[in-house]
Amino acid sequence: MRAVVQRVQRASVTHGARTESIEKGLLVLLGVARGDGLEEAVWMAHRIANLRVFPDTAQKMRYAIIDHGFDVLVISQFTLLADTSSGHRPSFTPAAPAEVAEPLYQHVVQQLQGTNGVGSVKNGMFGQHMQVEMINDGPVTFLLES
Repeated sequence: MRAVVQRVQRASVTHGARTESIEKGLLVLLGVARGDGLEEAVWMAHRIANLRVFPDTAQKMRYAIIDHGFDVLVISQFTLLADTSSGHRPSFTPAAPAEVAEPLYQHVVQQLQGTNGVGSVKNGMFGQHMQVEMINDGPVTFLLES
C-alpha cells in the first residue's frame, strides 16, 4: 500500500454533482498494491492518524491529526503503483485489481473514521474520474509505504 499524504489548509474532491471537502488536515492519495491485505490497511490508517506533521508554536512538526481533531480526505489513486521503469507507458500491473483494492481502501477510511481524535473523514469515489483541489500547507508532502 502506498500513500501520498499532504498537509492541507483545505481540500475537496468532486465527481459529477457530488463534492466532499475538508478544512485543515490531511489529503491522502491511496494506492493498493497486489498482495495487500487487512494488515496493511490497518497499518496505513494508524500511520496516517498518528503522523506528526503539524507544527507547534516553535514550528516543529510535533502534532498529528488526532492531537487537534483535524480532518482527512482519502482518495483512491491506483496510479501511485505504476511501474514506469521501462518504455514511456506506465504499467499498472503492480496495482491490486478493483475487487481487491476497493474493500481495502474502504477499510482504511473506516479505520480512520473509528479513530479517536480524528476530525471529519471524507473520501473520494473509488474507480471514478474526479477533480481534486487543495491548498497544500507548507508545502508538506510525505510518501508512506506499508
